[in-house]
Amino acid sequence: MSIRQLFLATGLAVSCWLPAAAQSVPPVTSNISLSQALQAAQNNLDVSLARRALAGAQGDITAADRAPTPVLSAKAASIDLQNGIGGGNLIRDKRIDKAIGLDWTYERGNKRELRTQAAQRLASAAQEDIEDIKVQQQITTAAAYFDLLAAQERIEQVGQIARSAAQLAATAARRVQAGDLAAQDAARTEIEAQRASTDLATAQFDRQRAALQLAQLIGFTGTGLLQAQADWPTRQALESVPQETFYPSVESRADVRAAVQRVEAARAVLDVASAQKTRDITVGTSFDHFPGTSTRQLEFRAQIPLNGFLGSYNYQGEIARAQAQVNLAEDALEKTRRTATAEFQRLQQDRQSAAARALSYELTILPRARKVAEMAELAYSKGAMSLTELIDARRTLRSMLIEALSARTDHAKAASAWQLRQP
Repeated sequence: MSIRQLFLATGLAVSCWLPAAAQSVPPVTSNISLSQALQAAQNNLDVSLARRALAGAQGDITAADRAPTPVLSAKAASIDLQNGIGGGNLIRDKRIDKAIGLDWTYERGNKRELRTQAAQRLASAAQEDIEDIKVQQQITTAAAYFDLLAAQERIEQVGQIARSAAQLAATAARRVQAGDLAAQDAARTEIEAQRASTDLATAQFDRQRAALQLAQLIGFTGTGLLQAQADWPTRQALESVPQETFYPSVESRADVRAAVQRVEAARAVLDVASAQKTRDITVGTSFDHFPGTSTRQLEFRAQIPLNGFLGSYNYQGEIARAQAQVNLAEDALEKTRRTATAEFQRLQQDRQSAAARALSYELTILPRARKVAEMAELAYSKGAMSLTELIDARRTLRSMLIEALSARTDHAKAASAWQLRQP
């Protein structure tokens, strides 16, 4: 088999496979805009998990804001096993000292208020976590949205290239039959057409993956694939990106506010641990019934723990643990602030560099690449350029189209992330 025959057989096999692959793509049935995707991202499963955590934290507030529960007790004592307990009714006549009592602990040291305050701070932190997760999910969703939009446009660009390559291959085949073109040059055009068809199939698969990723982020459960609307940033948005450095205050960010609330909660827990040294008093009373002695006896009692007396334990471990938690929360707050500051700087730099790159491709690089390709097409049609030079010009245009789309996508992601992170 000759090289030409091998190329023709390979091209036939690929051309038979590619339409089947293209037909296997599910039809697009659901259009979605960027605003709709961002709105849906605020109610996805990650945000739902954060809301569940908030509900649990609010339950902790109810559990903390309560007084100690009174304790009801009953006893039977002075049961004479040697002489017996006598006859008659068990409760009224038998000689058994029976008593029923009630005990209640009086908390001192403001423990209940401190417990409640700690729980409220943690609930506030959980609420801020929800807001932070919403922003994170929106940033991730915006990136997935523009990936899908880029994949859609890449299909259009690669499709145009594939059609142009197929036309060139068909023209080359006719010229070979007419004896106007060498078979080797025709084989090169066939290879380019096959390559373009393969790129088109790859672009279609990439578009499916991008649609599935976006559907997972927004909780889309419909049939078919999502279709992103062309919500690209405008040329004015590209040109209006400021070059000076501006970073908003990180104290207004939800993650920083959550870290601040956790510091306050840790300090309240430390106060609770320190308040344990203030001794609680347990008071109680009971009514005694002892036939043969008295059937109406009343008892009053009080209990107080002796922690801290004579070198006994006085909650030193709990206090040390709570103090360590305070230090840990303060370090976490400082780390969160530094991370937030670094993220603002990165987002600003990404936005500026991506805008400059996208603007350069849109205004300079891509128009020149198109012009060079058009000149090459014209020159080749008039016989003033070789096939090799034409293919190189087309490859350059294809590369520039893909790079320009990548630059546009990077800018759209950076711009949306910067905007969503604003307080």
